[in-house]
Amino acid sequence: MVNNLNFIPYSSIYAETFKALNVEWLSHYFEIEPYDEKVLSNPKEEILDPGGFIFMVKKELEIIGTFAFIKKGEGLFEFSKMAVTPSLRGIGIGNKIMQFAIQFAEQHHWNKLILYSNTSLENSIYLYRKYGFHEIPIDSTKLYARGNIKMELDLKANSLY
Repeated sequence: MVNNLNFIPYSSIYAETFKALNVEWLSHYFEIEPYDEKVLSNPKEEILDPGGFIFMVKKELEIIGTFAFIKKGEGLFEFSKMAVTPSLRGIGIGNKIMQFAIQFAEQHHWNKLILYSNTSLENSIYLYRKYGFHEIPIDSTKLYARGNIKMELDLKANSLY
């Protein structure tokens, strides 16, 4: 079921889908915060222009997911805005996204990936730990009220670079 996924770089034709996928899961589990609205309504200005990346996940002819890398510093990116179509959650798409994301980060010789999440999202936390993310102290300057855990993946720890 999760074979034949394609990871497509974001373009403006996906703006509504990128926002809709994220709004759906955010409103299901939490609420849309002002910073969410700003980023989701302006992905080019908020994510791409400062050096980040957005990918759309496509299966056959349908966009079924998305995620982003937000540049936080030289070689440091935040893994963010991951969302999957509700009817397709729990079948392994998150695994495929994480595999692609880590491979992409390693190919670009990044040092670290960080992410913010919420411990109530047990499946997500399990997924992140499975791929080597570990909990680190959360900063007081976090952008989301819902974020109660910060995790990090050191890409250089097991790297051949």
